[in-house]
Amino acid sequence: MYYISQHPPYFLFVVGLFAALVCDLALWGTLKVIVHKWQDDGAETSGSRLPIRHLSIPFIGITVGLGVFLCCGFEIFGFPPLIAYGIGIPVALITALLIWLQLGSMLTFVERQGIQALDLDS
Repeated sequence: MYYISQHPPYFLFVVGLFAALVCDLALWGTLKVIVHKWQDDGAETSGSRLPIRHLSIPFIGITVGLGVFLCCGFEIFGFPPLIAYGIGIPVALITALLIWLQLGSMLTFVERQGIQALDLDS
Protein backbone atom coordinates (compact mmCIF):
# COMPACT_ATOMS: atom_id res chain seq x y z
CA MET A 1 0.00 0.00 0.00
CA TYR A 2 1.19 3.47 -0.80
CA TYR A 3 1.06 6.32 1.68
CA ILE A 4 -0.44 9.47 0.18
CA SER A 5 -0.89 12.46 2.45
CA GLN A 6 -4.16 14.29 2.09
CA HIS A 7 -2.59 17.59 3.15
CA PRO A 8 1.14 17.76 2.43
CA PRO A 9 2.95 20.37 4.55
CA TYR A 10 3.88 22.76 1.75
CA PHE A 11 3.59 25.82 4.00
CA LEU A 12 5.92 24.37 6.64
CA PHE A 13 8.30 23.33 3.87
CA VAL A 14 8.59 26.96 2.72
CA VAL A 15 8.74 28.30 6.30
CA GLY A 16 11.58 25.90 7.19
CA LEU A 17 13.54 26.91 4.10
CA PHE A 18 12.93 30.61 4.79
CA ALA A 19 13.97 30.28 8.45
CA ALA A 20 17.17 28.44 7.50
CA LEU A 21 18.06 31.08 4.90
CA VAL A 22 17.35 34.04 7.18
CA CYS A 23 19.36 32.51 10.04
CA ASP A 24 22.13 31.74 7.55
CA LEU A 25 22.32 35.42 6.65
CA ALA A 26 22.48 36.30 10.35
CA LEU A 27 25.31 33.78 10.91
CA TRP A 28 27.17 35.10 7.85
CA GLY A 29 26.91 38.68 9.13
CA THR A 30 28.07 37.69 12.61
CA LEU A 31 31.04 35.77 11.24
CA LYS A 32 31.91 38.69 8.98
CA VAL A 33 31.96 41.08 11.95
CA ILE A 34 34.10 38.66 14.00
CA VAL A 35 36.62 38.16 11.20
CA HIS A 36 36.89 41.90 10.52
CA LYS A 37 37.45 42.53 14.23
CA TRP A 38 40.12 39.85 14.32
CA GLN A 39 41.78 41.24 11.20
CA ASP A 40 41.90 44.72 12.71
CA ASP A 41 43.00 43.70 16.21
CA GLY A 42 44.92 40.52 15.43
CA ALA A 43 43.15 37.35 16.51
CA GLU A 44 46.13 35.86 18.31
CA THR A 45 46.85 39.04 20.30
CA SER A 46 43.33 40.19 21.04
CA GLY A 47 41.92 39.15 24.37
CA SER A 48 38.63 38.08 22.82
CA ARG A 49 37.65 34.45 23.08
CA LEU A 50 35.48 32.59 20.63
CA PRO A 51 32.08 34.28 20.45
CA ILE A 52 30.12 31.05 20.87
CA ARG A 53 26.96 32.68 22.19
CA HIS A 54 26.82 35.11 19.27
CA LEU A 55 27.11 32.28 16.78
CA SER A 56 24.92 29.72 18.51
CA ILE A 57 21.56 31.50 18.15
CA PRO A 58 21.66 31.80 14.32
CA PHE A 59 23.15 28.32 14.07
CA ILE A 60 20.33 26.81 16.11
CA GLY A 61 17.89 28.64 13.85
CA ILE A 62 19.55 27.13 10.80
CA THR A 63 19.38 23.68 12.37
CA VAL A 64 15.70 23.98 13.25
CA GLY A 65 14.83 25.41 9.83
CA LEU A 66 16.77 22.63 8.12
CA GLY A 67 15.05 20.00 10.26
CA VAL A 68 11.58 21.34 9.43
CA PHE A 69 12.53 21.60 5.75
CA LEU A 70 13.82 18.01 5.59
CA CYS A 71 10.92 16.48 7.50
CA CYS A 72 8.34 18.29 5.39
CA GLY A 73 10.20 17.42 2.22
CA PHE A 74 10.13 13.73 3.11
CA GLU A 75 6.41 13.98 3.84
CA ILE A 76 5.75 15.72 0.53
CA PHE A 77 7.55 12.93 -1.31
CA GLY A 78 5.32 10.31 0.27
CA PHE A 79 6.94 9.19 3.51
CA PRO A 80 4.64 8.73 6.51
CA PRO A 81 5.16 11.43 9.16
CA LEU A 82 6.85 9.11 11.68
CA ILE A 83 9.41 7.91 9.14
CA ALA A 84 9.90 11.44 7.80
CA TYR A 85 10.69 12.74 11.30
CA GLY A 86 12.81 9.67 12.03
CA ILE A 87 15.00 10.41 9.03
CA GLY A 88 14.86 14.23 8.85
CA ILE A 89 15.67 15.11 12.46
CA PRO A 90 18.77 12.89 12.82
CA VAL A 91 20.11 14.00 9.44
CA ALA A 92 19.66 17.67 10.39
CA LEU A 93 21.22 17.20 13.83
CA ILE A 94 24.20 15.17 12.62
CA THR A 95 24.88 17.62 9.80
CA ALA A 96 24.63 20.57 12.18
CA LEU A 97 26.94 18.90 14.70
CA LEU A 98 29.60 18.19 12.08
CA ILE A 99 29.43 21.73 10.71
CA TRP A 100 29.57 23.21 14.22
CA LEU A 101 32.68 21.16 15.04
CA GLN A 102 34.36 22.21 11.80
CA LEU A 103 33.47 25.87 12.35
CA GLY A 104 34.77 25.74 15.91
CA SER A 105 38.04 24.16 14.85
CA MET A 106 38.53 26.76 12.10
CA LEU A 107 37.85 29.64 14.51
CA THR A 108 40.18 28.16 17.11
CA PHE A 109 42.89 27.78 14.45
CA VAL A 110 42.47 31.41 13.40
CA GLU A 111 42.50 32.53 17.02
CA ARG A 112 45.77 30.71 17.72
CA GLN A 113 47.64 31.19 14.45
CA GLY A 114 46.20 34.45 13.19
CA ILE A 115 44.07 35.24 10.18
CA GLN A 116 47.05 35.07 7.82
CA ALA A 117 47.57 31.38 8.62
CA LEU A 118 44.21 30.62 7.03
CA ASP A 119 45.33 30.81 3.42
CA LEU A 120 42.79 28.88 1.38
CA ASP A 121 44.31 29.79 -1.99
CA SER A 122 47.54 27.82 -1.61
